Amino acid sequence: MLFFEQEILEQPDVLTRLLQRQTGNVQRIAAAIRQRDIQHVVIAARGTSDNAATYGRYVLESHCGVVVSLAAPSLFTLYRRPPRLDSALVIGVSQSGQGQDIIEVISEAKRQGAATLAITNFGDSPLAAVADHVITLEAGVECAVAATKTYTAQLMAFALLATAWEADDEHLGLLQHVPDMVGEALGLKDTIRQAVERYRYMEHGVVLGRGYNYATAFEIALKLKETSYLVIEPYSTADFRHGPIAMAEEGFPAFLIGPTGAVFDDVLAAGNELIAKGAEVIAFSDQDELLALARVPLRMPAPLPEWLSPMPYVVPGQLFALYLALTRGYNPDQPRGLSKVTVTR
Repeated sequence: MLFFEQEILEQPDVLTRLLQRQTGNVQRIAAAIRQRDIQHVVIAARGTSDNAATYGRYVLESHCGVVVSLAAPSLFTLYRRPPRLDSALVIGVSQSGQGQDIIEVISEAKRQGAATLAITNFGDSPLAAVADHVITLEAGVECAVAATKTYTAQLMAFALLATAWEADDEHLGLLQHVPDMVGEALGLKDTIRQAVERYRYMEHGVVLGRGYNYATAFEIALKLKETSYLVIEPYSTADFRHGPIAMAEEGFPAFLIGPTGAVFDDVLAAGNELIAKGAEVIAFSDQDELLALARVPLRMPAPLPEWLSPMPYVVPGQLFALYLALTRGYNPDQPRGLSKVTVTR
């Protein structure tokens, strides 16, 4: 079995292990954060971790009422003009914990007296060493170049941090259901394996999501780019209407992420507009209305609260990337020109 496939299948166990081993730690971190006068949160990340940070922004803003921004690491490393961070919680997210630009953001934040937190798979990494607090992902070694299990673990780390910070036991209890929902989503693998043959020769497309699943759109698009070398772009359904929808034409592939929740009607409306233009929809949803529009309907598990849906909803995108790469004759474990650890400044 390929590492990429094995690591996709490991995700329910990884999420269960993270909850078991890190919940107490995260509650202690949250208690320490509440002792600080935190005015805002800044998250520094790259690549897949940056997509997780986008989810982190949504879940921390909605649950904790604190403004969250994503850092521009080049201000720290190239321009040497870092913003003021003394009243912030600054979070560095890196699977390896070796990204030099992320480390420099955390180092500068600490120099300014900000509270700092590392979210990483390696508790002995350089990033972990420089931060005040560390959440380890408990994912085990990830061998495939394209990240899967560390991504969903990062999402869980942010969800756990948000629920611990807001001190909501009901929300904390809901996290316990997520590994099972991810496991149910893995049950789509045979359906997806059969469906990808239709897209063997696809060259471009879009992935659309909104709200909490804006991050999911970016992550699924990234997996398809990394493993099948497609020109495929992620958009919010709202942003897509502001110009990019002009790309849609007969047979144009469009992945739509439409869980039950506040954004569902908007995703459905985007689906109807795409169908009117002759586009071909691949839908991830638990709702019959959206699935009925799709050339490839992928029925998701019974709904979780929307803020937790990105963890199961990324899974069919990962599986699609796996089987499409294999159908096209590519090795998704070793995408061309990529390495597991990318060091940027």
